[in-house]
Amino acid sequence: MILNIQRSVHNIVFISHIIQRQYNRAIVHLHKPSKAITSILRCKTPLRRRQYATEAAITLAASHGQIHRSSPPISRFPPTQPPSYKPPEFRKSQLFRQYASVLRSTPLMLLFQHNNLKSNEWVGVRRELLSALRKVDEARAAAGHPAENLAEGVNIQIIQTGIFAAALQVVEFYKPEESPPAPTLDPTDPSTPSSATSPILSPSGDGQTHTLSKAAHQAVVDARKSHALSPLLAGPLALLTFPTVSPQHLKAALSHLSPSPPAFPAPTRRANPGWHDPSVQSGLQKLFLLGARVEGKVFDVEGTRWVAGIEGGLDGLRGQLVAMLQSIGGSVTSTLESAGKSLYFTVEGRRTMLEDEEKGASGKAAKEEPKE
Repeated sequence: MILNIQRSVHNIVFISHIIQRQYNRAIVHLHKPSKAITSILRCKTPLRRRQYATEAAITLAASHGQIHRSSPPISRFPPTQPPSYKPPEFRKSQLFRQYASVLRSTPLMLLFQHNNLKSNEWVGVRRELLSALRKVDEARAAAGHPAENLAEGVNIQIIQTGIFAAALQVVEFYKPEESPPAPTLDPTDPSTPSSATSPILSPSGDGQTHTLSKAAHQAVVDARKSHALSPLLAGPLALLTFPTVSPQHLKAALSHLSPSPPAFPAPTRRANPGWHDPSVQSGLQKLFLLGARVEGKVFDVEGTRWVAGIEGGLDGLRGQLVAMLQSIGGSVTSTLESAGKSLYFTVEGRRTMLEDEEKGASGKAAKEEPKE
């Protein structure tokens, strides 16, 4: 009996295994996708929509504006970067544009020759220069002048001499406003021929007048002119720029960078101990003043110091000019008045003399009549 029970349990287990295997096969067969679905799922490119001949034949009618005026052409360059003769992505081109902008917008700049200053020396020189210029701003504000904060706009930088000389040539000798204007073409005008090339859309940059344009390059490439600042543009140079012409700030800068007593004495150790640091003194010994460019005019070292030595700055210079004009006007007025007064006295004296002569003649005639 026990053997029969064991055989029945064995048969039941065997039948259950068979049933579980058939169930698993049925589940796999139901979830397995077809070949078409498998090929679609494996495809990486999107399916294209079927095109019909009726769709290709349908076109929209042109509007009234498109009929009477053509659409503007597509520009080949972004509006913020017009085509140029020199590649704008190069560092030299960007330095060229930067130097030209500085020359056009800076009314006062000093030119120094530097002899391999170290980084800590440059840091000390810039620190002391900024401190001195801030003191000038504070003194002007205490004197009642409007707060300008010119010290923040003063900058000293090392320049590439050759690129700066080329930019100076363009700024001084290229005047696009004096050249005759190029004929302009309206690409949206129906009367404009289709074969005409617009200067604005020319990929070569023809018709452009910016600093890197072909016109600017051709204006100075064959020029034999020499600028007054050209003899100084040799060797390693540094440029000190001021946002406005301020003799007070220029005097403070010269007193710190190129002192020459008694007009431009160096700061004392008690007043400015940082200026006497070894790193600052070592850097100042490697800086030499060459000249200046003030309002487009070139000055040598003596002329630069004369500009810095103007008493009272521009306000004092204006006061001197007003006093001079007033003195000239007063002298002209006194000269005219003296001429009028002398003429008046001359006429009055002559009239008085004639009256006296007439009275004397009439008196003699009256005396002679009774005797007869």
